[in-house]
Amino acid sequence: MEFFFDGSSLRLARVFCGLSLEEVSERVGKTRQYLHKLETGQSKPTDQLMTDLADSLDVEVDFFMPKSNRLSEDQFHFRKLFTTKSSMKQVAVARGEMVYRLICFLDKELKLPKINIPSIPGIQSYDSIERASDICRKEWGLGSSPIGSMTRLAESLGTIVTNLNGVSAEIDALSVAVERPFIVRNTAKESVCRQRFDIAHELGHLVMHEGIVTGDRTTESQANRFASALLLPRAMMIKLFPRPNGERLDWKGMREFKQTWKVSKAAILYRAKQLELITEAQYKRGVITLKKHGESHGEKDDYLIPKEPPEVLQKSLNILLERKGIDLNKIAAELLVKPKFIRELTGLDFPVLRETPKLRLVQ
Repeated sequence: MEFFFDGSSLRLARVFCGLSLEEVSERVGKTRQYLHKLETGQSKPTDQLMTDLADSLDVEVDFFMPKSNRLSEDQFHFRKLFTTKSSMKQVAVARGEMVYRLICFLDKELKLPKINIPSIPGIQSYDSIERASDICRKEWGLGSSPIGSMTRLAESLGTIVTNLNGVSAEIDALSVAVERPFIVRNTAKESVCRQRFDIAHELGHLVMHEGIVTGDRTTESQANRFASALLLPRAMMIKLFPRPNGERLDWKGMREFKQTWKVSKAAILYRAKQLELITEAQYKRGVITLKKHGESHGEKDDYLIPKEPPEVLQKSLNILLERKGIDLNKIAAELLVKPKFIRELTGLDFPVLRETPKLRLVQ
């Protein structure tokens, strides 16, 4: 039977591994130009070369067959897209593609949480963003209280949260609008507060920008406003924000406020400026103070905010092993990759921990 070789699948595996054409060419003993022809469909490899390529990229030979359910870049919501290097974006898209394939497999085997992300189109003004946030808080049963864990909230809404390992910090986070949306956090960002804001930002894209190509300044600003409003509801900011004493900011009050709402002081200051609780001059002085104390890219009390690791993916893998006997090797075979590829994709240790997650098997 003739094997149909898909050059884009070769490129997907190569980019996932973060390898250049030159690096792969050295591994398989072919020229960069020839590999480019393979990726662009201008040539087809021999059986031996397909085997060599598969071994070099930790995939199975059948990985190179054409796929019908490929994602497009339009389905990806990137933070800071306009400042992200193309090469970094390509790696993130490749990893997102493989996360999507893993999630599709899990959805076939498990009953994952029901998706509960409202679509609120037609966002134009800041007031409409505030209303969208209020609608979501009500729909998600949050009331006016601080959000205990943004990761658990997102996963309870039916999304999958996972980590983006080994990618530059210039990619803050991304979300992918598919049947079961997923959010990818960058582990290069250590601040829990910033990771929480990233997840809220990505939820904003999923809520407000269905079918819209994002990444421009307008959609990024809208998602930032949604994140601010979701984490720090307007009514509670007006009621509880520690007001300045004259022109002096209340830093002690802000530190306490931060521990309660789990939002950075920088984000609290910006939210206060949005709602005109402080002046532009007070905001600028606050930013200068944070910079002066070395807190521009990470605040000294961030360590007091508990980490919020993703849970659903690990629990799903646990239940597959314990109740269905589906281990790492079987998952890898299903995705047509080697076990090492799955470890790199998930960032998890195998064999997985034994626990009983609250997920139901498909009957």
